[in-house]
Amino acid sequence: QVQLVASGGGLVQAGGSLRLSCAASGRSFRNYGMGWFRQAPGKEREFVAAISASGGGNTYYADSVKGRFTISRDNAQNTVYLQANSLKPEDTAVYSCAATGPYYSGREYSRERVYMYWGQGTQVTVSS
Repeated sequence: QVQLVASGGGLVQAGGSLRLSCAASGRSFRNYGMGWFRQAPGKEREFVAAISASGGGNTYYADSVKGRFTISRDNAQNTVYLQANSLKPEDTAVYSCAATGPYYSGREYSRERVYMYWGQGTQVTVSS
């Protein structure tokens, strides 16, 4: 069982930055792939970024955030981060973190179905 707690959201002006954190409880955090999703009002939840298990050698990004957002993980701290730079008003959403099943070896990180555990969201609001 993995429990996830996201934090770090807030209100920022366009062009600004935020660092989101997702703290995980439970054992063997390093064995889980991790992802960030977001949901804007009136829209479906969408994939943002993901990082593979263990050393996190593979990262994946939605086209809309590529080059602006960076996902990373610290297995010693059981935490995954999302550094969001050059924020735009269209980045406004509730951001949630998720964990895959253990030892996930596929590449479908953009699909919600590969994630077994979800944390609560953290609100990111970008003003123009």
